[in-house]
Amino acid sequence: MNTTYKALVVGANGVIGTNLINHLLSLGNWNVTGLSRKGGIDATNLKHISVDLLDIDSCHSKLSGLKDITHIFYAAYQDRPTWAELVPPNLAMLVNVLEAIEPVAAGLRHISLMQGYKVYGAHLGPFKTPAKESDAGHMPPEFNVDQQQYLEKKQIGKPWTWSAIRPSVVGGTAIGNPMNLALVIAMYASISKELGLPLRFPGKAGAYDTLLEITDAGLLAKATVWAATSPECANQAFNITNGDLFRWNEMWPKIAAYFKMEVAPPLQMPLQSVMADKSGFWLTVQQKYNLEKHSYEQLSGWAFGDFVFSWDYDFFADGTKARLLGFHEFINTETMFYDLFDEFRSKHVIP
Repeated sequence: MNTTYKALVVGANGVIGTNLINHLLSLGNWNVTGLSRKGGIDATNLKHISVDLLDIDSCHSKLSGLKDITHIFYAAYQDRPTWAELVPPNLAMLVNVLEAIEPVAAGLRHISLMQGYKVYGAHLGPFKTPAKESDAGHMPPEFNVDQQQYLEKKQIGKPWTWSAIRPSVVGGTAIGNPMNLALVIAMYASISKELGLPLRFPGKAGAYDTLLEITDAGLLAKATVWAATSPECANQAFNITNGDLFRWNEMWPKIAAYFKMEVAPPLQMPLQSVMADKSGFWLTVQQKYNLEKHSYEQLSGWAFGDFVFSWDYDFFADGTKARLLGFHEFINTETMFYDLFDEFRSKHVIP
């Protein structure tokens, strides 16, 4: 605990970055700088920098003074309409950060890259499960792979190391993140209940019965720091999961019970369509229950919900590699959902 590390968290306001910053600060020997487009509120051992990561000149002017950074945790992401269009901006952001920081940060020890199961082709259709870090790649385009290949080449001959962290769908409480499944479910359940409806699984036929897993954001933060500070983890990728598997056909009735709702048979309903006209209704719900006035757009990641609920194939990976090297944390996914819903309620996000 005598050594103080200097972390740069790229993508500081996302569901992953937010939890990672909180975990780093809780450890007591980290000073953290968070990068995001919007910036944030500074606190003890935490400062925020607002920067457009696609603007290379802005990156150099705003980041070249960060000479004491020891660890870079990269969790930034920009969405685009197609898989091919995702590659240029998401690769460019990583390159711009490193080109600004690496030449001036003489004490840089590690670069942590946040990935996901797209590396295994999970977004394309049925893939080999459980997925292993050693599995063969798939036909590009895939920005996660391009980013890792860039880091691998960049690291040759350098004193720093890298790690690639591969969670499943991440469960957390960050607001304004388009990929927060727990908030999608909480919003969908709250609106359904207020309309006097049962909780119907809205996903694709078959998705109700497949096996999948989720990664808690808090657990993910612990694993990310573990990999970044353990020499035996250098220059490797790790699947990070809660450690259990579930099917929606068992989990969905439990979620309904949490919200004190009945369950009706699944009915495929694209959330982007059926929830598109509910912003006015949600405003009345916020007023009725004296909720925080987050905008409907901030809270409703319907496109991501449709994506996850479309998986009519098994969706899970093997976390053995991390366990063999010493990361033994796990969490019960059912409990994780309840805890996240509790937090949404305590923060007056949902009734």
